Amino acid sequence: MNRILVLIHIGMLLISCNSSNKQEARTVFSYNSENGITSLDPAFASSQDNIWAVNQVFNGLVQLDNQLQPIPSIAKSWQIDSFGKIYTFTLKKDVYFHDNACFPNKSRNVTAHDFAYSFKRIIDSKTASPGAWIFNDKIANNGFVAVNDTIFQIHLKQAFAPFLGMLAMPYCGVVPKEAIKKYGKSFSQNPVGTGPFTFFLWEKDVNLVLHKNPNYFEYDQGKRLPYLDAVSISFIANKQMALLQFLDQKLDLFNGITSTTKDIILNDDGNLHDKLHGYISLEKKAFLNTEYLAIQVDSVTATTPWDNVHFRRSINYAIDRKAMIRYLRNGVGNPADGGFIPLGLQGHVSNPTYGYSYNKQKAIAELKLSDYASNPSPIVVSTTKDYLDLCIYIQKQLSEIGINCEINVLPSSEVKEQKRNGNLAFFRASWIMDYPDAENYLSCFYSKNFAPNGPNYTHFKNIDYDALYEQSLIETNDSTRIDLYRKMDQIILEDAPIVVLFYDQSIRLLNKRVQGLVNNPLNIPMLKYARIKKD
Repeated sequence: MNRILVLIHIGMLLISCNSSNKQEARTVFSYNSENGITSLDPAFASSQDNIWAVNQVFNGLVQLDNQLQPIPSIAKSWQIDSFGKIYTFTLKKDVYFHDNACFPNKSRNVTAHDFAYSFKRIIDSKTASPGAWIFNDKIANNGFVAVNDTIFQIHLKQAFAPFLGMLAMPYCGVVPKEAIKKYGKSFSQNPVGTGPFTFFLWEKDVNLVLHKNPNYFEYDQGKRLPYLDAVSISFIANKQMALLQFLDQKLDLFNGITSTTKDIILNDDGNLHDKLHGYISLEKKAFLNTEYLAIQVDSVTATTPWDNVHFRRSINYAIDRKAMIRYLRNGVGNPADGGFIPLGLQGHVSNPTYGYSYNKQKAIAELKLSDYASNPSPIVVSTTKDYLDLCIYIQKQLSEIGINCEINVLPSSEVKEQKRNGNLAFFRASWIMDYPDAENYLSCFYSKNFAPNGPNYTHFKNIDYDALYEQSLIETNDSTRIDLYRKMDQIILEDAPIVVLFYDQSIRLLNKRVQGLVNNPLNIPMLKYARIKKD
């Protein structure tokens, strides 16, 4: 089916939505997913593109408000026992799965048994969910318990303070067993959830269309959500082309900047160009995302001393992060003067003496202490095309201290796959917060989380770090736990398995006709609240 037929489908949608009120204009919100969506199954919501779409189709027990505090979703209330090990959720009774042929009676309400099934499915090795790690070593035997239709319990092996916020992750969206049985592996292209939008049409490499769920359970000021009639997601791989579509008002949202788009959007000071003010609004917000270079410290390389801490420190000192933000990103983002925990999250330390400030002399001195000087062969940094300018900048910076750096440009899907499988020794990466606790960042360096079974892509292993991490998992006092987080972050800085570059800011461009779409530190659009102002 070609693009013209897709447009016909959307046109039919505009006619069919709320047919009892045909005279009203229908509202379709459009945005672009440049990296493409690989799955609409919440068990595979591991990329930002997947997360954005899955978030519109599924719900979990809880959700996060704009201050990243857990609030009810399908669970109307919960209790945590005095030991912090048993979570008891009371479910709403008026939540229904989307109408679908997998149900004998068109649909049915959600029960506690559905959550027990969904969570067991995540940890089942046959599912091969990349989200299985969120429950690793946390859940007791037979720890997902449907007490009855409305009471659901989770039993932990030990207390884990961030656990409630973790349940707001898209991985934890509830799915019906009937749909998995009917569609099997193709459930990822035939999703059945409870969310504000239902699946309608997906044309590979062209367009994904979601319809309004007329039976959605959430209300806003007495009005049933969502306000929109539909969501249309395009798959334009070229970021600059997508921006042109947005400027032509064919898209309602444009997210993020790249080297090819920043100067079209922003002045040198990081503000919106004057010529765009009339019909476009710019939203900048602290984004809980750390951009960094990852080093696989146990990489077997004959000529590159990745296992030498002095070599890794020399790279850290060699990069002028302030200049990088000023010239490459038009002032968007904060140069990293601390550890891996980003600005705006408890546990972050903002202190130039705490991290690696640019110091060419120290970089050269650390390099002399490494084994690199005896065999100065090129190193290779892997990246995607969107970050090529950043890696060229890093290449130049490293050359000034005597390190020859080559650049390997790969598709984003290949970078993801290769780092999971341990095939990249040095690569650009980012970590966007999954749940509102610094533990999420620090889990990336816990030795039991070695990729592909967890997010430790650097293969970092430190006995003291592991001990502090395990202590933090059971610590119930917030201030004590934050202090442990800072100690772990300091170890990461000292051992330098990464090069922290900057703490990001989200950049959103919105068509001024869009209302109600409030940005948040996770940069996930809550489209159920979005409205489109009618002319």
